Parts: sequence; structure tokens; C-alpha cells
Amino acid sequence: MDKAKRMNRIFGKDGKTIIVALDGFAFSSNTAGVDFSVKKIKHLLDYGLNCALVTYGQAQLFAEDLIDVPTILRVDGSVNVFDSTVPETAQFFDVTDALKLGAEGVVCMTFPGGDDGREEFSHKMLSSLAKQGEQWNVPVLAETLPCSYPVIDEYPNSGNPDYISTAARLGSEYGADVIKTRLTGNLETDQMIVENAARPTIALGGPKTDNKSYFEYVYNLMQAGAKGIACGRNITQDPNPVGKVAALSALIHDDKSVEEALKIYNEVE
Repeated sequence: MDKAKRMNRIFGKDGKTIIVALDGFAFSSNTAGVDFSVKKIKHLLDYGLNCALVTYGQAQLFAEDLIDVPTILRVDGSVNVFDSTVPETAQFFDVTDALKLGAEGVVCMTFPGGDDGREEFSHKMLSSLAKQGEQWNVPVLAETLPCSYPVIDEYPNSGNPDYISTAARLGSEYGADVIKTRLTGNLETDQMIVENAARPTIALGGPKTDNKSYFEYVYNLMQAGAKGIACGRNITQDPNPVGKVAALSALIHDDKSVEEALKIYNEVE
């Protein structure tokens, strides 16, 4: 299969995507809802979900549930899963592992501006994956996170739009086919980030907030030119994950309003 066909399985016919991030076990102990969401995932596909980010173990443990689901393999992970700041990561898998599992692509985190060698390590990992991706026609997603995994006071530039924009472009320069990064929900700022990335750009998760505010965030980032969203807890820990995906699909795939998305959320279960 060529890379374009794999990209078309990650993205819908409209070039946009809703990805559920089920890979939290690789870097967090806050994994409530993940296994439940895997068991519901075929139902989520019926309401507009395009793809899932998974760990190597999930692809094996839930092979039957994921059989019809386009997947992206998380190749890296935390080396201190009980530290929510994800102070250090390592690479555990690569493109050949994704092919063995039947995944459509791979994803890794990069940390431009990170200290203690994190920037060098993460960019070398990305460039190596990009070379493999070209060899095997497998898309590579780069989750570009300036300075650190979370936005925290210790790293004040981790949420700086100029740093986010530069980090996104570095991901493209080191060979990523798709950029997954922090977007702000501000039209002008997100347009800058998306344009500078020069690759299809999807938003990382988004704020943990009420549905109206979250749908406004998603609406705004789509107006800025984003190609979709990859979110974990905003789907897996929502009391109505099916309604959440249906509402996101309305915003992302059907260009509906925030009010229409809220109505769909409340009607679909």
C-alpha cells in the first residue's frame, strides 16, 4: 500500500480527521475510560470517528475490537509513568512494528527547546522514523511539544504560540507527514501555526472544559485551517463518548455550528 492510501485511511474524504487517543498507558497513570472506549470504538466509527492512536500492547490485546479501525502506533513513551510531567521519554517501537500490527502510521513526541538532550533525542527519533516511513510508505505523525509535555510554569514558553509555531515547522523539516500540536482556539494565532507547519495539522486534545467551550475551541481551530483533532480524555472520560464524537464530527466533517453540535451531543448516545 502506498503512503497516500494510508493517509486516506487516517483522514476522511474531506481531508479532515477525528482521532481518539487511546495511547495514554504509554505516558500516564490517568487512563480512566480508555479500555471502555476501545470496546465501544466500532460504535464511534458509525458516528464520525476516523482513526485511533494505540500502543503496541493495545493493538494486540484488542485486536478483534480494532480490526476495522484505522490505527496509528505510538512508538515512544514515558520512562517515569507516575510523573505527570513526562520528564523523559524513550523510543520502544518503529515503523516495522507498525507494519506487523497493520497500523496506518506511527506517532512520536518531539520537544523543541527541551533541556537535558530531549530536543536532540526526539528530533533524531523523528528523522529516523521519517526515513523508515519513506522506505515503507508509512505516514509519520509528529506531536510537537515545545520544551515539555505539559504547559507548566517551569517552562513558560511551552504554551507560547511563537514557540508552538516553530516546533510545528521543525517537525515538518525533520520529515513528519502530519503535525499534531497545541492549538490555542484563537483564529489569528492558530492560522499562523497551521500555515507555518506546512503539513496537515491536527490539534492536540484541547482544554478540559464544558462542552460549549470545548466545541467553540474546535470550531475556531477548524476556521483557522486545522485538519481535525486528536483527543483522549475529552472523548474517553466524557460521560457520553458517542455523543461527543458525533458532535465533533458535526463540527469537523459537516461544518456545523457550535449550537448544532451541542444539540447533537444531547441527542446521540
